[in-house]
Parts: sequence; C-alpha cells; structure tokens
Amino acid sequence: MDYKDIEQLLERYWQCDTTLEEEGCLRDFFLKTDVPVHLRKYRELFVYQYTQQQEGLSQEFDARILQQIGEPIVVKARRISWRQLYMPLFRAAMIVGFVWTLGTAVRYTFWSDESVDYDYDAYIDTYDDPAMAYEEVTNALWVLSEKLSISLDTEFEDTLSVIRDHKLREE
Repeated sequence: MDYKDIEQLLERYWQCDTTLEEEGCLRDFFLKTDVPVHLRKYRELFVYQYTQQQEGLSQEFDARILQQIGEPIVVKARRISWRQLYMPLFRAAMIVGFVWTLGTAVRYTFWSDESVDYDYDAYIDTYDDPAMAYEEVTNALWVLSEKLSISLDTEFEDTLSVIRDHKLREE
C-alpha cells in the first residue's frame, strides 16, 4: 500500500469509520519493520493490539477464578407485609398530625382574640318537668348503649374471624 493510503486509513481509523479489513491492513502495515519515521508513533499501538490478540488465558486462570468465587451464597428472600412496608409513612403522618394539632391548640390558646364567655342565663330548658327530662335522657342513653353493644359485638366477631383466618394461613 502507498503511504498516502495508509495516512487516509489512519484518519478514518481515528474517526472510527474503518472496517475490520481496513484495520487489518493497518495492523499488517505497522507490523513490518520498514515504517516511515512520521508514522512510527502509531506503530506501538498496532503492535500492542496484535500481541494482545495472540495472548490467551491459561488453564490456571480458570481454576484460580473458580477457587476465589467458592460456593455461591444463598440469600433467602424475606416477606415484608404491607404494614412493615408503610410503617415509616404511618409514623411520619402521625408526627405531622400531632404537630399540627399541637400548633392549632397553642394558636387558639395563646393568640385567640375571642374571649370565651359562658352565659348560663341564656340557656332555655326544653322540659318544664325535671322528671320527664330525666326519663327522656335515660331512654336516649339506653338506646345509645344498645346500639353500641350491638356494634361492638359484630366488630368483635369480625376481628376474631380475621385472627382465626390469619392463624390458619400461618400453619
């Protein structure tokens, strides 16, 4: 090949536009002993590439690598429940809520312009007979008590069934 062609191939090589065959031509050219002086600075690169292609890994290399690796470590995956996953978020929300409530209480306690004045004379009795009022309050509280006990009984049974289901799944 002409030196001018080699220089053009080198330009294309540095721009990464050469094919494998052209790179082989460059390598063959620089492996010769009679390389012009202005191209000798590139000779070491192509000679190094050629010698590295000729070298291979020894059988000893594979044995050393396998010895260093040793037995593979088995890592068991842990199951993380939704509760464990979102617990930091719940804690952060609880702290924000606590600080918000505390701030609101402090603001209304110390910086409130309204003064609380309870005017007991302004309250009007709805019943003229105190015994009748007592009877109505007793009936209302009795109905409320029954509704709450029914609600608590059903919630208690629902909670027990969830606990039983969870224990069966664990076994």
